[in-house]
Amino acid sequence: MKVLETFLDAMGNTPLVRLRSITRGLRPTILAKVEMLNPGGSVKDRIGIRMIEAAERDGTLRPGGTIVEPTSGNTGHGLAIAAAVRGYRCIFVMPDKMSQEKISLLRAYGAEVIITPTAVPRESPESYYSVASRLADEIPGAFQPNQYFNQENPATHFDTTGPEIWEQTDGRIDIFVAGVGTGGTITGVGRYLKAQRSDIVIVGADTEGSVYTGDEPRPYLTEGIGEDFMPETFDPDIVDRWVRVADREAFLTARAVTRQEGILVGGSCGSAVYAALEVARDYGDDTTIVVLLPDTGRNYLSKLYSDGWMRQYGFLEGPEVVTVEQVLSAKGAELPPLITVNAHDKVRQAVDVLQASSISQAPVVREESADVTQFVGSIRDRELLERVFRDPDALQADVAEVMAPPIPFVEWDQPIEIAFAQLEQAPAVLVAKAGQVLGVLTRSDLLDFIAHRRQTER
Repeated sequence: MKVLETFLDAMGNTPLVRLRSITRGLRPTILAKVEMLNPGGSVKDRIGIRMIEAAERDGTLRPGGTIVEPTSGNTGHGLAIAAAVRGYRCIFVMPDKMSQEKISLLRAYGAEVIITPTAVPRESPESYYSVASRLADEIPGAFQPNQYFNQENPATHFDTTGPEIWEQTDGRIDIFVAGVGTGGTITGVGRYLKAQRSDIVIVGADTEGSVYTGDEPRPYLTEGIGEDFMPETFDPDIVDRWVRVADREAFLTARAVTRQEGILVGGSCGSAVYAALEVARDYGDDTTIVVLLPDTGRNYLSKLYSDGWMRQYGFLEGPEVVTVEQVLSAKGAELPPLITVNAHDKVRQAVDVLQASSISQAPVVREESADVTQFVGSIRDRELLERVFRDPDALQADVAEVMAPPIPFVEWDQPIEIAFAQLEQAPAVLVAKAGQVLGVLTRSDLLDFIAHRRQTER
């Protein structure tokens, strides 16, 4: 039987795919290294297990230990898979610009996720780097792989990704293009390829607002590439040419790759492909370009693949987009933005909460917290009345015994059309931002917003 011992054994040997449609009019051959086909859906899977194995060998990580890492999501996924197989606890610290899909995916593996502000300097105690370092110091048995400084990062790509590309192209690669985040991928692959043939050109795709191409650090929306400092895992001498890519070009290119090539890619993939297309204009038919596509677009369905989100940031033309957050902000202040019932409360207490606030429904939480993972159900007065009318003793039952399914979530920055679609099926939605629930929207809230907005427009 052909059987893998663990899912980790599916790592690597990702294919090269010829790009045909998006490259029309360009003379070079452009091949995509499709890293989404790793177990966790990204190139970062490769370094996760290698950093863990190195820490196990030197005794830094012992059985029962905790892995703490600052991540934009993909490295966390790779570490989480390896940790699940090896039996480690994981805590990941992420900036709040990351997609909800990445946060939810990490939690699906059983990891704890802490969200920190994006718009703070690296040295701030609130930055995701600082928070991760503090947790690693405070938690007994904690290990921080630290992908920005861990030399296993570039070494992994020197040992695996680079040789794969060389073998798959029969050594006929002329140009390698990759986005630069920690710099580990382009450093490791670049070193290997240049060791085989020194005239291979290494091209780095950077984002506006990143220090790599000389910008003053400032916030940007593309996830996974660019930095506000120079990581030790990056060798700047390995890059022969830089292409700076704005958020708009990154996202529109990613959408084009998905729709024209059938490869669902993320925003940093869009940056890399855009850079490859720019470079290709300077070369002829006898040139082979390999561009590394680091991850899948499934992590960004609520962002760059949402027309409403793209219009909100001016990346797509179209009518003004009204977001869920605008509706929530327009609600009156008569009630708190979020009223919850604890799953361990008695039904009688839940009824009192509904009556005291003059509301007909409320979300049920496992513990008093705004974290989306704590929202486990809902109660509605109509169902409670039916239950209590038929069985008065149900008033003494725990809410957990009688609650309905959870109220659906919508993201704060999504257009109101998303909320409307949910409210056609459910009487209310929870509004979430960076894994935290901001409040509740009901059909009445949306109706009131639309009515008053139309009145104002007149």
